[in-house]
Amino acid sequence: MFYRALTDEQTLRVRRARPVMALAAVAFAIGAIIGANGGPSSSDSLAGRFVAAWSRNDFAAMYADIDDASRHSLSADQFASTYHEAMRTATATSLRAIGKPRSTPGGFVAVPVRVRTRLFGTLSLAVRVRIVHGAGGGDAIAWSRSLAFPGMRSGETLSRRTTLPLRATVLARDGSVLAEGEATGAGPRSSPLGGSASAVVGEVGPIPSSRRVALEAEGVPTDAVVGTSGLERALDARLRGTPGGELLAGQRVLASAAPLADHAVRTSVSPAVQSAAVEALGSQLGGVVALAPTGQILAVAGIGLDSVQPPGSTFKMITLTGVLDAHVATPNTTFPHATFATLDGVKLSNANGEECGGSLTLAFAVSCNSVFAPLGVKLGAPRLVAMAERFGFNHPPGIEGAAESTLPAASSIQGELDVGSTAIGQGQVQASALQMAIVAASIADGGSRPRPTFTPEKLLPAERVTNTDVAHTVRRLMIDVVRNGTGTSAAIPGVTVAGKTGTAELKTQCTPSSESKAGESGSQESGASGCVGANSEASNTDAWFASFAPALHPRIVVGVLLVKDGAGGDTAAPVARQVLEAGLRASR
Repeated sequence: MFYRALTDEQTLRVRRARPVMALAAVAFAIGAIIGANGGPSSSDSLAGRFVAAWSRNDFAAMYADIDDASRHSLSADQFASTYHEAMRTATATSLRAIGKPRSTPGGFVAVPVRVRTRLFGTLSLAVRVRIVHGAGGGDAIAWSRSLAFPGMRSGETLSRRTTLPLRATVLARDGSVLAEGEATGAGPRSSPLGGSASAVVGEVGPIPSSRRVALEAEGVPTDAVVGTSGLERALDARLRGTPGGELLAGQRVLASAAPLADHAVRTSVSPAVQSAAVEALGSQLGGVVALAPTGQILAVAGIGLDSVQPPGSTFKMITLTGVLDAHVATPNTTFPHATFATLDGVKLSNANGEECGGSLTLAFAVSCNSVFAPLGVKLGAPRLVAMAERFGFNHPPGIEGAAESTLPAASSIQGELDVGSTAIGQGQVQASALQMAIVAASIADGGSRPRPTFTPEKLLPAERVTNTDVAHTVRRLMIDVVRNGTGTSAAIPGVTVAGKTGTAELKTQCTPSSESKAGESGSQESGASGCVGANSEASNTDAWFASFAPALHPRIVVGVLLVKDGAGGDTAAPVARQVLEAGLRASR
């Protein structure tokens, strides 16, 4: 073999070239490795994007990534509904990816996720999506209903089997039992106190349709018995405990949890005050609510929480507060004596056509419509409505199942007659016995509105309604109502009681030229002709009384509503007195 000798110059060039070639080879190898493993594949990216959209509840984005065949088989709304239903079934509150997508055999990509649920805790599962080539040449997700929840396999559907634990016992503030035992069927649970306890405890029954979706999301079985009124409704979430059961993918168990009963729930209810409230109400249709000035509910009888009626002249507590707060008048401001006020050309009479007037203090004590209806006009609808809302109107009362007390927006109260009628608690004003007790409690607490609660260990912050000076002035005028005015039937020997009566008309009967004689509270509506009518017969009026005692250092607040039972001073005030007396005895 012939070997050609290299010159020295050639040998030098070869030696210089070898390191360069070696570096190029290394660079090529590194590039090949990066190309193979450095970035995610299009399939991984698509799966990751799908799960990221899921974590945001962006079902429109998810729907856009599924293949044409899947989109033809169900609409975007049906697609989103499938996911909502699955999350409710699992009691899931959130979902998020916890790792990178990973390709697996068969064209699947697995994305590890973490799902937080109310019932089964936190679940670590995987979403397995199959990637196919779409009609346009790009990748798409071959969707099936097994993709509605992580961890499911092809052909599986998600379901849940759950049960509730034994319902917790309800205790009074002194630890005695108000209700106990298993909740079955519909009606009250057993109580050692009998009927007086059931009036505040309420009943259990099948899930109302209005709560079905919300309770399903919490894991409550659809055939469960839950609280439907009273304490059973207000404290239902605690009393029913935590459901237990299994989350199933087909026949496989994805997760399980044992039912967990809650401890006995102690409430603010006073057995002595509760018994007094039930006894005082008797068989009369109406409601009684007793509060501590801090908002703790001591007793409920009848429809005290869940029904609203026109509050009549008890609303004058709000009008008076607004007038004093806005400096429209003072307690010593005097008004002409009259038998009626004329608003929008219509005569609005005092009760039984009586003449009243004089100082604001006296007009409040005798509940003078001819003074307070024009005062409401002078205050104006915006300030009147704003003050009512500070006292709690047009806001949920904060007790589950309790009715909201309402009045129209200021823009809807048009004309002197509408404003004047609203100022005396008629028109379209609607209130519960609870709400008017809250109004009285706000005055009793120096102008701060307490939040009603059944749980004695947790008081919510009060909201400022007016300043202390105004509240104390209203309190002084409420004392005069009981001492010298329409509320003398609520007087308790040796105790200073503050209160306000109300007599609200339910129907009006009038002709365009008639004069209103609307009882304490005046007329409630005007017809197209502009007339205001009145029918002050006992069967056409609701009787009201709102009060607290002792007035200077309050320990109990009472609101009373008696439906179609005459004048508040005649019938509601004596009921309130009985409950006040029981509360004072119990709080010694």
